[in-house]
Amino acid sequence: MATSTLKPGVPVTLQELEPSSEMFKQGVSLRVTGNLQSYDVDSAFAVIRDGSASLKVDTQHLRDISFRSNSTYQFIGELLIRPNSDAILQARVGRNVDGLDLNLYQQSLIIRRQHEAKLLGSRRA
Repeated sequence: MATSTLKPGVPVTLQELEPSSEMFKQGVSLRVTGNLQSYDVDSAFAVIRDGSASLKVDTQHLRDISFRSNSTYQFIGELLIRPNSDAILQARVGRNVDGLDLNLYQQSLIIRRQHEAKLLGSRRA
C-alpha cells in the first residue's frame, strides 16, 4: 500500500515567490497570506495580493469558506508551476485571517527563519 504524507506548508511571503527563489519549485508545500483581489466562482480561482506581488490560488478543494474582496486569507497547498513560469497554489486549506497585521506577520517570519538557522547551525557544530 502506497503512503502519501502531506508536508507542512512552509510560510513564505508573496514577494518571495519569484522564479529565482529557492521556494519556487514544482510541488513544494507552502503557506501564503494576502488580500483577496478577485475570486471567480465558476473556476474557483482566487487571486491574492501583498504589496506588488500576487498569486493565483486554485480553491476547488476548499469547503465552507466564503470569499470577500479586500479580506485577508491564508492558504496552505502545493505550488504548481506552468511552463511559462506562472505559478498557481493548489490550496488544500484556506481561512480568513482578517485582523492579521501583515507587516508584523512578515517580521515574525524573519525572526522565525533566523532562529531556525541558528538551531541548524548549532546542530552542525
